[in-house]
Order: sequence, then C-alpha cells, then structure tokens
Amino acid sequence: GVFALRLPEDEGGVGLGYSDALVVFEELGRRLVPGPLVWSHLAAGLVDGAATGETVVGGLDLTSPDPQPLLVEHLESLDVLLVLRRDGVYRVDPRGLAAKPVEVPLDPLTPVHEVDSLPEGERIGDAAAAARLRLEGAALVSGLQLGLAEGALELANAYAKERQQFGRPIGGFQAVKHLLAEMFIKQEAARAGAYNAGATLDAPEVADVERAVASAKVTAGEAAIRNARTGIQVHGGMGFTWEVMAHYFLKRAWVLENAFGTQDEHAERIAEILEASLG
Repeated sequence: GVFALRLPEDEGGVGLGYSDALVVFEELGRRLVPGPLVWSHLAAGLVDGAATGETVVGGLDLTSPDPQPLLVEHLESLDVLLVLRRDGVYRVDPRGLAAKPVEVPLDPLTPVHEVDSLPEGERIGDAAAAARLRLEGAALVSGLQLGLAEGALELANAYAKERQQFGRPIGGFQAVKHLLAEMFIKQEAARAGAYNAGATLDAPEVADVERAVASAKVTAGEAAIRNARTGIQVHGGMGFTWEVMAHYFLKRAWVLENAFGTQDEHAERIAEILEASLG
C-alpha cells in the first residue's frame, strides 16, 4: 500500500496525506529498502498499475541546469520511465533505451545504467505537473534521508554500547558521546524539516511550499551524509569494511543527494525566495 497512500479511497488508495507518506518513507530509508520507491509513489494515479506495484516506475529529472550524464536507476526492473522536463512530464518505454550498466555503482543496492540517447516519449503532463512532481519527489526523498540519518545513529549507538576499549564501552568516552549527540541533533533537525515539508504540502495556505520542501531537502540531505560519515567514524577501523552496514547508509545518502535537486540547488532556491520576499 505504499504507492497508493495518497490516492483517494474511491480510486483504490488509502486517502492519506503527504505528512503520512513522509513517515512511511522515513521508515523505508531507515531500513535501506532499495528500489524506485519515490517514482512509483509519484506515478500512482498517473500510470496504470503503479499504485498496486504491478507496474514498476522509474524516472529521470531533467529539470536541473545540467542533467548530464543520463543515469537511470533499476533500469532492468522498470516497466515505465517517467521523464520530467521543464515543459512537461513524459512517458518513455525503458525497454527501448540504448544503455550500458555502470559496472560498479556507488550504492551496491542501486544498480545504474548510463543512457546514450533518450527519446522524447509521450507527453502525459504539462509544465505545472512536472514542477509539482519534482516538488513532491524532493519532499519524499527528504523523508528517506531522515530515515538514513536515524538508521546511521541507531547503528553507531548500538556499537558504542557494546564495543569495549580499556575495559569499558567506548560509548562512555566523552569524545564518542559528543559524536553521537551531534548525530542526534542532525537527525532532529532533519525530522523538523521533513515533517514541515509534508505538513505544508497538505496545507499550502499556511506557508510557502517551495521554501518548506527546499529547506527539508537541505537539512535532511546534510543530516544523512553527516550522520553516515560520523557513524563510520564511531565504528573506527571496522567502519571502513564491507562487513559493517555503515557504508550502506553513506552510499545511499550520496545517491539521494542528487535526487530531485542537490543541497546547493535547493539552498539557491531558498535564497531566491527570501530575496523576492524582501524586495
């Protein structure tokens, strides 16, 4: 039911809002669940079968200033590829793409193909729809990033309680306590931003939706990367090995950083909004 959360009940959905979806995607991120989850969720009601998971939907966001290279995640599993362009939303058949797999993807749970050329596809939404999907996608990704920040902290905290050094758990040392406390602060800042984005999408009359979503993507993106890095540091030498799950959080955080706009892009958008409000 993840993909149909926000569909009305008379259309086979659950009828919930963005705030509820953010909490669900937070948990998906915390558990490192792989797959084109955000795109399939966005496609519910737009692509037949997406709401039930029968149709696996991936996507490309080409609204950024420089979308090259064209990298499609989970290409071999996709039934439909949605492409966001500045002038609209396009549906592309992924089976007809000329693409080559990236031999060593950054995140081992996120296979990636580089697409040589991309057909225009069938236009199924206008420019406003593309902008709306990008905004919703950024909010949902901030939920995933919040979950990553939480998962990294949970892993580091558990290790700090059981790892012994000088006859006591390393979590008892002040330096490690400071690291864990900083991770908690980053996590809670991400939570405030992500939850605010969901609430503002549900009630756009209360605040600027674009500013809320951009702020969420910045704070949650920073928290995910920072907490994942610190979690590796808490694990010491073990943190740099594949046997420890810490590296999965960092790699997924790097992947999500580039989904629906980077921290820099959203920070610039916040600056533009603030400048316009002051001018």
